[in-house]
Amino acid sequence: MVVHQACGDAAGPGTVTYPVSASPAPPGDGHGARHRSVTGTQEAPQWHSNSTISSADTTTWRSAPRNCGGIFEAGAPHDEVGKLESLISQPDFWKDQAEAQRVLQRRRRLQDDVDLAESLAKQEADLAVLVEWAGAGEDVGADLQSGLDRLEEQVEAAETKRLLGGEHDRANAVVTIHPGAGGTESQDWADMLLRMYLKWTERRGFKREILDYQPGDEAGLKSATLTVTGDYAYGMLLAEAGVHRLVRISPFDQAARRHTSFASVYVYPELEDDVEIEVDEKDIRVDTFCASGPGGQGVNTTYSAVRITHLPTNIVVSCQNERSQIRNRDAAMKVLKSRLYDLKIREQQAKIEKLGGEKKDIAFGSQIRSYVLHPYQLVKDHRTKTQVGDVTRVLDGDIDVFIQAYLKAKANGTLGQGGGADD
Repeated sequence: MVVHQACGDAAGPGTVTYPVSASPAPPGDGHGARHRSVTGTQEAPQWHSNSTISSADTTTWRSAPRNCGGIFEAGAPHDEVGKLESLISQPDFWKDQAEAQRVLQRRRRLQDDVDLAESLAKQEADLAVLVEWAGAGEDVGADLQSGLDRLEEQVEAAETKRLLGGEHDRANAVVTIHPGAGGTESQDWADMLLRMYLKWTERRGFKREILDYQPGDEAGLKSATLTVTGDYAYGMLLAEAGVHRLVRISPFDQAARRHTSFASVYVYPELEDDVEIEVDEKDIRVDTFCASGPGGQGVNTTYSAVRITHLPTNIVVSCQNERSQIRNRDAAMKVLKSRLYDLKIREQQAKIEKLGGEKKDIAFGSQIRSYVLHPYQLVKDHRTKTQVGDVTRVLDGDIDVFIQAYLKAKANGTLGQGGGADD
């Protein structure tokens, strides 16, 4: 089954005319254009309603031309789902638990693709009926616009999945946050970023677990590591890796002066068990200590927290969220392997860039995003020039617009061409 998204030409198929007296004006402003509070290099809203009043006292509503960008092919996934279901029904399917879980995850992802294609086909058919009714003079302008909005949301979600085609984009993510120089100011900013990502996982329905949290001296945090479990968690959160800058009136400054704070976000893929990363026991040092922070019975009196140092690379990871030292060690080793894998990939990329003669300056202004709370309110991504004026909404976890803009720019090869930080 192949589902093609219908795209009307500016003045061709898809144009609907109905009397003004029988139907309200299409949603939008006086010109019929839909507005968003987000600006940047991402594409303009994909569906528009353009209104014109003719001498015959009629309103013409039409869908603006757009590049559909893709065709949803459901045949192949549907066939593969059938094959996997036959495999799952075999009596010896559960002999290998790890392989069985991977097959079930594969089946679920393919089923999601099939469901999406079927949903798009159904919406396309429903919209075609509404277009016919509108052509007959029925008052369906609001229903038609609502249907287009829902279709646009699903198409954007499908496009995001299409852009996430990297080797580990489907993997779970390990996120580490470190404050920059600045003491309490930066530590508080790092804690705000942690809250923002926790809120984002709630919006997405992802599971999250804080493996390590080192509280700051007065407020905020000195370091935090969490895992995010969900489809494409790593592929999406990779857009957040980098330096984040905050400008605000400091709540810790009695003179109420404006301060600039920095914090770094690192994102690594959580590796599957079948990815081999060799860690020699002689290359690591394991330290145990009492868990820090507020705790319950015995949490601060037993040496359950584990810190592992990889001596050749000086990478340090720690975990203290479990009461068992053994479980904390296993979790810390998993994070260590993810970081070693990420280091290996970065070294390979650095060699390629060196061969290509690419040079990158490391200096002030290298932040990927700025969050300005004073003297005006604005969140701006310096890689894509995407801007959002509602800072509170962004800090409450609504960061998908930045992630989507990053993925599109990366796929188009335009990432960072908008220039560096300029405000």
